[in-house]
Amino acid sequence: MLLSIKKMFKSNHLFTVGVIICLAWILAAIFAPLLAPYDPIEQDLTVKLQAPSMAHLFGTDKFGRDIFSRVLYGARYSLLAGCLTVVIAGVIGTFYGAIAGYIGGWVDNVMMRFSEMILSFPSLVLAMIINAVMGSNLFNTMFALVIVSWPTYARLMRSVVLSVKENEYVTASEAMGATNSRILIREIIPNSISSVIIMATTDIGNKILMFSTLSFLGLGSAPPTPEWGMMVSEGVDNFNKFWIAGFPGLAIFTMSVGANFIGDGLRDLLDPKLCTQF
Repeated sequence: MLLSIKKMFKSNHLFTVGVIICLAWILAAIFAPLLAPYDPIEQDLTVKLQAPSMAHLFGTDKFGRDIFSRVLYGARYSLLAGCLTVVIAGVIGTFYGAIAGYIGGWVDNVMMRFSEMILSFPSLVLAMIINAVMGSNLFNTMFALVIVSWPTYARLMRSVVLSVKENEYVTASEAMGATNSRILIREIIPNSISSVIIMATTDIGNKILMFSTLSFLGLGSAPPTPEWGMMVSEGVDNFNKFWIAGFPGLAIFTMSVGANFIGDGLRDLLDPKLCTQF
């Protein structure tokens, strides 16, 4: 596996670019207190709406807050929301889909009809409704994203499990008297998880976009939290000041593109039909 990854770094340049972009944002989020030249929520009306300069690399907003500092700190909230949402939704969907696919029968029908009921609603609209009912803050927004996301992972996992459970090693475990839970944990899930990992990596960018969209609509973190989507929303009131919304928007774009590049690379590595080239 490690040898394949090294080869992929050399042969798949987009994967390499994606890793560099995502790693850069992760490091920026971790070391934001050291890299940010100003307090991200400190207001200074004497320098409001200033264009990018040496003093303020990304300019300032209508409250005189440094955009560069807010973008760095904003990476913490956006990356936390995107990554944690995908992890939680992926874990829930993985076990839910694995149980439904392995047990089958009426259990499968009931479980999948429930997940399809959630999928029948537009994801963004359902997330907005959940967020509006529970209240607008970081954790409620993440909870809403988990609710609308896990059924997709469940459907993917179920479709893979339906094929994997017919393999001989699963039949052998059943013949030896292994319990259903042991077969799921030791045989089914490890041999089905690669598809979920590929989807999760690509989905990080999508969840950051959705989280930013909810924040843009006022359903995310509360002001003055330096969150990318909210910063883009604040820039709408000053459309002629491109830097207010432009740099946070560029951060969202680059992180989403980087995550998708990594997801495409992992698909090439983990897909049995494609991994022969590595």
